[in-house]
This record gives sequence, structure tokens and C-alpha cells, in this order.
Amino acid sequence: MPNILLVEDDRMLADAIAAALRQDGWHVDCAHDAAAARIALTDHAYTAALLDLGLPRGSGLDVLRSMRERYDTTPALIITARDQLGERIRGLDAGADDYLVKPFQIDELLARLRAVIRRSEGRVAPVLNWRGIALDPARRTVTRDGEPVRLAAHEYRTLLALMERQGRAVARDLLEDLVYGGQGAIESNTIAVYVHQLRRKLGDDVIATVHGYGYRLGEER
Repeated sequence: MPNILLVEDDRMLADAIAAALRQDGWHVDCAHDAAAARIALTDHAYTAALLDLGLPRGSGLDVLRSMRERYDTTPALIITARDQLGERIRGLDAGADDYLVKPFQIDELLARLRAVIRRSEGRVAPVLNWRGIALDPARRTVTRDGEPVRLAAHEYRTLLALMERQGRAVARDLLEDLVYGGQGAIESNTIAVYVHQLRRKLGDDVIATVHGYGYRLGEER
């Protein structure tokens, strides 16, 4: 079932939108502030995100920029009462796929949501390859020797960061920032756990430990 993240601080409006989306066949998670939205987007893979701009603990634009900085290509539709041209331009420049001004009809929201998802499925993006492993950032899929590999959201982002830097060692602190979008303190062994899971799913020789520094693709030298 398609999975949507709805980020809206007006809880009555959020409940109404979520009910309409569920009636239309979507599974919906709700976040009511920017911090909760960041956590949800790093912990889960969504088919699309609906983002209000005016949020507690940050803004919808902050959430959107954080997504795009870590190469999260999840389609994002801004829903906001801010109808000035400058606001729309800032939202689109930050990486939004569409912009819908409140108040709106639910049917229009559903139509625009379907449209941004269709466009995302046809988006052209380079597929990253490494020794039989293929990672498609547009579809958020990973295969090994042509066979699909299921990765949790944090495992996927760890692998993406390493594959985008093939041949280079990546510091553990940088990996944490790329995977979590700079969300404060992370437990010291968190990235090591993701690397362990990736080795288990993709092969022990896929990721090498650079002792005292971090990780890189390939065997130890």
C-alpha cells in the first residue's frame, strides 16, 4: 500500500486530510512539527510527503532542504496558506515537486499527489553500480546480481552515501550527518550496526572498515 507522510500542525485539518487520503486507499503517517517530520523521513521510506510550511520546531522548507541534501528523492507537495509568488518560488527552488495553496479541494490534492508520484516514477537519475550491486536513487531500490535486496531506510542511506563516494574513505561523523541529516547526537555504534547489516545482506567484502576513521566500499587494503 502506498505510504504518505502528512506534515501539518493544524490537527483538525490533518485529521480531515488523512481521513480523505485513507479513504482513497493511502496509508498515512502524520507529523505535527518539523522535528517529528525529520525523524519520520529518516526512519521510513515514503511514496510522497505533504508538507505545510509554517510548523513548530522549524519550517517545512527546512524539512524539504534536509531531504534533498541527503539525496532523498521522495516526491514532496507543499500545502500552505502562503500564496505569495516569492513563497512559491522558494518552495519549488528548495526541491518541492508541486505547491498547493489552502484552502483547497480534496479532489485537487489527490490529483496533484497522483501527478507528482507519476512524474517521480519517470524521473531520470543515474543508477549507481559497484561490483554487481546497483542502487537506483530515483526508485530507492537496490539489487545484487539482478536480485532485489530489501534494505531498511537507514541501511539504504548508508549504502547510498558510500556508493556516491566510491574509492574514497568516508568518515563516520560524515556518514552520520548524511544518514540522519544532522539530527543531534547519535549513539556511537549506530553506523557500525548499519554497516554490519549491509555486509550481511550484500556480502562481507562490500564495505571495508578504515580503522580510526570510517568506511569505504571494497576490501581492506
